[in-house]
Amino acid sequence: MDDQQRTEIEAALFRKMIAHFRKYPEVQNIELMNLAYFCRNCFSKWYMGAAAERGIEMDYDQAREIIYGMPFSEYKSRHQEKASPEQLSKFEDSQAKATE
Repeated sequence: MDDQQRTEIEAALFRKMIAHFRKYPEVQNIELMNLAYFCRNCFSKWYMGAAAERGIEMDYDQAREIIYGMPFSEYKSRHQEKASPEQLSKFEDSQAKATE
């Protein structure tokens, strides 16, 4: 496999993962953070960072719209549930383990 093929495969994988996140909005970000130490918002930050490394200006809201497939405010009103006290407590621990 050459570098171009690897890049194309990785890009296809990324698109598939984002499509999967969009297909299952009932999986809450806080659940993802608490189980895997990353969530859709992390993907948005990573996307924005990768764009910046390539000299492409993008703000957080633009990156989130790419990941969520809609403005975050719309996604939040449609799909985001209120976190339980237990989820919030676990989230504090998860943030320390979250990757940058």
